[in-house]
Amino acid sequence: MKQGMQESYEKGVANRSASSFALHTARCVAKRKQGYRRAGYRAPKRCNQDADAFALAEGNTGGSDIASSCPVLRSRRPQTRLEASCTRTGRPRRRLLPTSSGTAGEGLGRKARMNVPEESDSGIVPMNHSNKVEQSMAESEEGRPLIKENTNPSSTCPTQSGACVSQGLAGVRKAAREHKEMKFTALLPHVTIDLLRSSFGSLKRKAAPGVDGMTWQEYEAGLEGRLANLHSRVHRGTYRALPSRRVYIEKGDGRQRPLGIAALEDKIVQHAVVTILNHIYEEDFLGFSYGFRPGRSQHKALHALSYALVKKKVNYVLDADIQGFFDNLDKAWMIKFVEHRVADRRILRLIQKWLKAGVMEEGKWSDTETGTPQGSVISPLLANIYLHYVFDLWVDV
Repeated sequence: MKQGMQESYEKGVANRSASSFALHTARCVAKRKQGYRRAGYRAPKRCNQDADAFALAEGNTGGSDIASSCPVLRSRRPQTRLEASCTRTGRPRRRLLPTSSGTAGEGLGRKARMNVPEESDSGIVPMNHSNKVEQSMAESEEGRPLIKENTNPSSTCPTQSGACVSQGLAGVRKAAREHKEMKFTALLPHVTIDLLRSSFGSLKRKAAPGVDGMTWQEYEAGLEGRLANLHSRVHRGTYRALPSRRVYIEKGDGRQRPLGIAALEDKIVQHAVVTILNHIYEEDFLGFSYGFRPGRSQHKALHALSYALVKKKVNYVLDADIQGFFDNLDKAWMIKFVEHRVADRRILRLIQKWLKAGVMEEGKWSDTETGTPQGSVISPLLANIYLHYVFDLWVDV
């Protein structure tokens, strides 16, 4: 019997004698007939054809039905062989030898199967890692690739206009909503080439050109190179604002209204800065402010007024107009109001450049001591910031 056990062990089939196989299978059948179930008891792996042939070859013909149909436990000590010593520890490494039939590591238990290179899910041979490697050993030992984090920046559409903005601008809006006294010190990095491209696409195609004479269609030719150069100049501080071209339009009462048409690149940079600042001031502006705000209009203001007159008790309605508002804004106070929320000196410097650029009228440049050119992209936002501090907050007290 001892010699039979040695031969079966050397063949890599089993390390039990034929009588041990028969005794074990008989006990297994008896336990199943009696309905015996022990806590943690699992049915052993089903034997393969080699095990059945081995049992029959040893003269176990009386239990042929049992030997061929009943599961049989196999050795828990798989046959191993020594390889070259590990260079890190100096100890020999061991590797499982696949059997002649069946899948590699069959019947060796879950831990043994985990180290079988032939059944790696991802096609990567599992390896033993150093203790210093801070990785998930549960994943690395099974040969599965580790989970990678998302590296691409996500985008969202939190604005009322529906325009998609970067996750960074969404964070600016959230911070402005939660911290009403916060001053933002790093806003210029949000002026990216993508934002400049989006700002260019938002401009009117048929708008009149400024003093540079550049139209939208002309700037579109070689757009990427122009935007890259503009982005570089803005971030290096070499960007220079051009004066606005002064034109006049007739008002309803016959008077002339002066307008300032900015150069095309000034419009692009102003639109990008307005997009960034809107994420701050749209959280600060009061609900009854409707002029020049995204998602709002004069029609919505009239609708809100009619609703209030019908649903609420209203004693009077005040209709007022600020004469020459855009032309008489105090530039010094304007910068002070912006500094309540913006502490990025580069953004403040851009606003100061636009306020001090002056106007060109009939080929002559003139400085504007007060006001902001009506008709530029950034003027409506600056006007709303000014009114927010000098009028809206006073009315809302």
